[in-house]
Amino acid sequence: MENMIGKPAPEWKTIACVNGEKKVVSSTDCVGKWHLIYWYPFDFTTICPTEIVGFEALKDEFADDGIEVIGCSTDSYFSHSAWFADKEIFPQGVSHTVLADTTHQVTNGFGMMNDALGVGFRGCVLVDDEGKVQMWSINNMGAGRSPSEVLRTCQATMVGGLCGANWKKGDNFAA
Repeated sequence: MENMIGKPAPEWKTIACVNGEKKVVSSTDCVGKWHLIYWYPFDFTTICPTEIVGFEALKDEFADDGIEVIGCSTDSYFSHSAWFADKEIFPQGVSHTVLADTTHQVTNGFGMMNDALGVGFRGCVLVDDEGKVQMWSINNMGAGRSPSEVLRTCQATMVGGLCGANWKKGDNFAA
């Protein structure tokens, strides 16, 4: 697995669950746009929905900063669709795009594959409007991420100044 910061994002094309519908999406749909792809390992688990619900709740805040939120796992569209229909787990539904990367093209392309388990790591990639990776991170499989911290880190990455650990949008730069 190699650091991708500053490198061109790979091209990809896959099936996705988009607001419950099956669609083909690709990297060409993201050309000229900042976008965050977050990976989660498995549908029908306990930690993953906490992240998905969190990213869904913040998708408008990401959009306010010009960032499209895209989820990704190696599960199928049918698995995503069945799971996202569970209103106890996803009371607001899941309207942002979630890739069904069953071929592992996207996951391998971004270096997010956990070969030992055959699924994606719990990772995030922020790609800028020029198609370059600006943020790339992987967490341990058992440690859920805070979508609000991911948003803050994306905002800090985009502003072009030195931003400390507790910097928030609108704060002064560290130097």
